Amino acid sequence: MTNETAAQGATIRFPETATGEKRPKNAHPVPSLGVFSAVAITVGIVVGAGIFRTPALVAANAGSEWNFVAAWILGGAFSLVGALCYAELTTAFPSAGGDYHFLRRAFGGRLAFMFAWARIAVIQTGSLALLAFVFGDYARQIFDFGSASSAVYAGAAVVLLTLINVAGVRQGTMMQNVLTVLEVGGVLLVALAGLYFTSPPTEAAGIESGNTIAAASSASASFGLTMVFVLLTFGGWNEAAYVSSELRSARRRMATVLIASILVITALYLLINLAYLRALGLAGMAASEAVAADAMRAAFGASGAVLISLLVAVSAVTSANATIFTGARTNYALGRDFPAFSFLGKWNEGAGTPVNALVVQGAIALLLIALGALTRDGFAAIVEYTAPVFWFFFLLVGIALFVLRRTESNVERPFRVPLYPLTPILFCLTSLYLLYSSLAYTGAGAFVGAGILIAGAVLQFLLARRKTAATPAETVLDENKGAQNY
Repeated sequence: MTNETAAQGATIRFPETATGEKRPKNAHPVPSLGVFSAVAITVGIVVGAGIFRTPALVAANAGSEWNFVAAWILGGAFSLVGALCYAELTTAFPSAGGDYHFLRRAFGGRLAFMFAWARIAVIQTGSLALLAFVFGDYARQIFDFGSASSAVYAGAAVVLLTLINVAGVRQGTMMQNVLTVLEVGGVLLVALAGLYFTSPPTEAAGIESGNTIAAASSASASFGLTMVFVLLTFGGWNEAAYVSSELRSARRRMATVLIASILVITALYLLINLAYLRALGLAGMAASEAVAADAMRAAFGASGAVLISLLVAVSAVTSANATIFTGARTNYALGRDFPAFSFLGKWNEGAGTPVNALVVQGAIALLLIALGALTRDGFAAIVEYTAPVFWFFFLLVGIALFVLRRTESNVERPFRVPLYPLTPILFCLTSLYLLYSSLAYTGAGAFVGAGILIAGAVLQFLLARRKTAATPAETVLDENKGAQNY
């Protein structure tokens, strides 16, 4: 690896660290997280509101209880395959930039910029806004003060969580640890309630609801579509990559964080889905619009609805806090690599956080919440349609593992993905399938995501033109001003 790299046509020189990563002399991420905090962030992102909604969709397409259970086991297995690939990338190239950093090293700044642009413009901020709305919807069930309740609760959640993370990395991770413990405890409560405080549906009830579902299932049951919903529910574990530069002894512990997170998530998902099955049966799940609420109602009556509202609200806030934490790291990396966004690349050494990146992310999320309050359905659809963009870049990260094995073979790899190249090939094929599925099921909406990428490409072109207009002396950046590979 050389001491020079190119960014937007400029020659940039940096001293290298022992890990081969180029660092500036100013403030940068400091390893301060333990394994528990990193796992809490990962589990907190994944085990969000989705597990209280998607099981009904999975049940409607599974066709049988065996297929239903097998789908969740396969979801955990596929996620573990991806985690093994990420374990190699994060231990070899720990960075606050996560996926952005891997894509930049493998394919260069142009593609990495497009990924960061898509993430900051809609993917991450849109996810944050939706999670805040989920919190608002369920908080409204507890105390409703009018038609604007959901939006007000959502905005307040984003502001409060952003301020906590701006206050410092310790405050942000402490909040995440507490929320994740509450969230996991709530999921276990629902699982225990379904498994031990309910009886299987009566035969008559099963036949009555089964007749309705069977007609639809015979025509629409699709194991492929089932896996799309399952893997979407598992989605988010890759966010662990964004804390790799802040994890103590990251090169030794990152693989543990990823693998432990997947095992915890898979175990939780299996428990809660077995509880749903026992309480409602497959047909009852497929017919349910709020499967967790129906399961809790079967266990505790009407009071169960209030309990599940609290649980889903906590889960949404947990995922929102983790999304804020990791999302700001990509924005920070973008600012460090591209002078036009340099204000995002400032790391507050006292707080241990990228304060500017957090504030900008929160502002964009608040804007999306405001728009969502006006056109709720359209807003939700636009965010949903970003799925093809996500899976496209996820596929490229898998390919990046092959590229970096070839182009940076001299870099120490404390963890090497087992059964190479079969394991990363399986990961890439899974991502390719989900890219296809997301395109097939979103239809024309996929053009929204494409439009975001095109806008980013146009912006990059304009920035490149401005860069080439600079004098040669201005294009050689010193080690305190230039881009680098965080």
